[in-house]
Amino acid sequence: MTVLHHADPLLDPLFTSDAAADAFSPTARLQAMLEFEAALARAEAAVGVIPTHAVPAIEAACKADLYDLDALGAEAALAGNTAIPMVKHLTRTVKAADEESSRYVHWGATSQDAMDSGLMLQLRRFLDGLDADLAALAGGLAELADRHRATPMVARTWLQHALPTTFGLKAAGWLDALGRDRQRIAAASKRIALQFGGAAGTLAALGDAGPAVAEALAKELDLPLPALPWHASRDRVTELASALGILAGTLGTLGRDISLMMQMEVAEAFEPAAPGRGGSSTMPHKRNPVSCAVLLSTAIRAPALVGGLLAAQVQEHERGLGGWHAEWQALPDLCRLVAGAARHARETVAGLTVDAERMRANLDLTRGLILAEAVTMALGDRMGRMAAHSRVAEASRHAAKAARPLRDVLAEDAEVMQALGAEALDRLFDPLRYTGAAAHFIDRVLDDHRSQQRQQN
Repeated sequence: MTVLHHADPLLDPLFTSDAAADAFSPTARLQAMLEFEAALARAEAAVGVIPTHAVPAIEAACKADLYDLDALGAEAALAGNTAIPMVKHLTRTVKAADEESSRYVHWGATSQDAMDSGLMLQLRRFLDGLDADLAALAGGLAELADRHRATPMVARTWLQHALPTTFGLKAAGWLDALGRDRQRIAAASKRIALQFGGAAGTLAALGDAGPAVAEALAKELDLPLPALPWHASRDRVTELASALGILAGTLGTLGRDISLMMQMEVAEAFEPAAPGRGGSSTMPHKRNPVSCAVLLSTAIRAPALVGGLLAAQVQEHERGLGGWHAEWQALPDLCRLVAGAARHARETVAGLTVDAERMRANLDLTRGLILAEAVTMALGDRMGRMAAHSRVAEASRHAAKAARPLRDVLAEDAEVMQALGAEALDRLFDPLRYTGAAAHFIDRVLDDHRSQQRQQN
């Protein structure tokens, strides 16, 4: 069983996921670098660069629980990175078991090789967990879109009542954006690759064996072998960070919409209810949008982290100064935040309470004004669009001022009744008759979702 060590035991359970906390824990960071070192020894032995008998002692020492993280951190503060003290302690541990084998620890590699390749291993594990949450979220949104394809509700533009729509179409909109996010992340994930270039990106310390060792190392770690080392070319990092930042915005939009729908005067949808969830320390009646708050906070915090990583992309010559260092905390922080938001979104959508009756009631708040466009378009066929617009606008002002249903006001207009008739006027005030191509759009999004599922399976 994995024991999770949250960096902040008070806040991490709210803002991240267990999988992300595990993938980017200090122990996981160290273990990923040690996995690189063990794989390097195996690869070099396979190619004949180091003796085969040196591998077991190196492998046995590549276990994070053998090392004191506090001691490594204190030494890293002086050395400038975590790999330098890690290699020193690893060599010492191997030497205690087999002095000759200790000569071949970290053979021909550089600190950045261990740190970057270790990071790639961490990212791969993180992305597996993230995609599982996003796949579950997508499934939940698809179910909402299909189940509520004919659930009418108010479409709001500039936060005001606009026209009728369906909750299914709103859910399909969230799903459609999420599908693009998953495609962007998948594309960026394909460019996660081995980092192995030695001191200056030439593998000169390995002589003619450099390319063969790199190929064997890539196979050992199951990482793609890039065309050349990429110490100062950080587009792989920034591409993934950008995709995660866009995902944070998509999840923030979901959180914004649901939190607005949770307002008591709207009351159309609610986060799942559970003991202790969303309460107030003083107001017993409160049901606060806890998950929505996390989604929105992630959308607020992520752009600064992405911006920092984009700024860090500009690095000097063959090995960067400062830019590379800026990634060490920013990228894990971004990953942890986005993973937490994805978890909250998945849980919220899976347990979302939808009040279809309240959605329908809210459509009637304007006493039919929300269907003024429908009447205008129907009248436009008889009297011209501009004349119809003026006639309905005047009726709408009268209805609003007198607090009367727009349908009743229009029924008193002889010209309108002559043009439309009572039966047609009744049909025009049925919200489900004025949702346009909503069902068609839902079907297209669901088709895309199913296609994406097939491709991933």
